[in-house]
Amino acid sequence: MRLGRRFSIFCTTLLIFAGLAVAATPNLAGDWKLNLSKSDMGQMPPPSSMTQKITHEDPKLKVAVKQSSDMGDFAWEANYTTDGKESVNTIRDNEAKSVVKWDGETLLFETKGKFGDNDFTMKDKWTLSADGKVLTVERHISSGFGEGDQKLIFEKQ
Repeated sequence: MRLGRRFSIFCTTLLIFAGLAVAATPNLAGDWKLNLSKSDMGQMPPPSSMTQKITHEDPKLKVAVKQSSDMGDFAWEANYTTDGKESVNTIRDNEAKSVVKWDGETLLFETKGKFGDNDFTMKDKWTLSADGKVLTVERHISSGFGEGDQKLIFEKQ
C-alpha cells in the first residue's frame, strides 16, 4: 500500500512539473529591432537595419521582417507552427521548409531550402531574456558556399 501511495505522489509531482513547463513557454510577440553593435553577423555583410514584428499565439508564430542594406530594402513574412510540424514559406520566389519546436524555453528552427541552385540548411536557437526585452538568435548556416555562424541580438521596442 505504501509503494502505491509513493508512486501516486511521484506521478502527481511529474504532472505538476510538466504543467509548469508548458506554462513557462515564452511568448515572443512584439516589435523587435536588431542591435547591430551587439550582434555578430559572421562572414555575412551586416544590414544597416533590421526589424521583426512577431505575432505569437502558440503554436502559431508569424514573423514579418524588414531589412535595409547597401543592396536595398527587403521585406518578407513567414508563418510557422511551434509543434514540430513542417511549415513551408516562400521568400523571394525561393521555397523554404522549416520545422520549429520548443526545447524547454528555447525555440529551435531547422530550415532547408534553395536559393537559385544552392541548397542550404539553417539552424536557429531563439532565446528570450528573463525580463522579456532581448531576443537572441543563434544561427548556423550550411550551404554549398560553406558554413557560418551568426548571433543576432534583438531588443524589444
